[in-house]
Amino acid sequence: MTNRADYRHILPLQTRWADNDIYGHVNNVAYYGYFDTIVNEYLIAEGALDIHSGAVIGLVVETGCKYFAPLEFPQKLDGALRVAKIGNSSVRYELAIFKQGEDAPAAEGHFVHVYVDRATRRPASLPSALRTALEKIAA
Repeated sequence: MTNRADYRHILPLQTRWADNDIYGHVNNVAYYGYFDTIVNEYLIAEGALDIHSGAVIGLVVETGCKYFAPLEFPQKLDGALRVAKIGNSSVRYELAIFKQGEDAPAAEGHFVHVYVDRATRRPASLPSALRTALEKIAA
C-alpha cells in the first residue's frame, strides 16, 4: 500500500449522492470515474490534452483497483496521481483515493493509456507537451 507522499499530483474531489450504492458506500464503479477525472484534469490543466480537437487521444487498455476502506457521501476526498511508466505511445498511471486529511489510501488503482491518432485509431508517439507533463509526475 502507498501513502499520500508517494504521489506527485493531488486533486480535491467530492463524493456525489449518486456514487453511493444500496449498501451505503461508494460503489466500485465510481472509483474509475474518479481516476478518469484525476488524469484528465491534470493533462488538460498542463496543456497536454485537447479533448476536442487534439491529434492524439488516449484509450484505456488496462485497469485495476484495490479497495482498503469504504467511502460514502458526503465525504471530501483527495485523488492522487503519479506516472509509473512512459513508453513511446503508452503510459501507466497509478492513482489513489484518500479521505481528505488521511495518509493511507481508501483505494489504489492503475490504468494504462495507449495514445492513438484521433482519426485512424493507430498508435501514435506521445506529443512533446504530453511527454513533458507526464515526466513532471513520474515516480
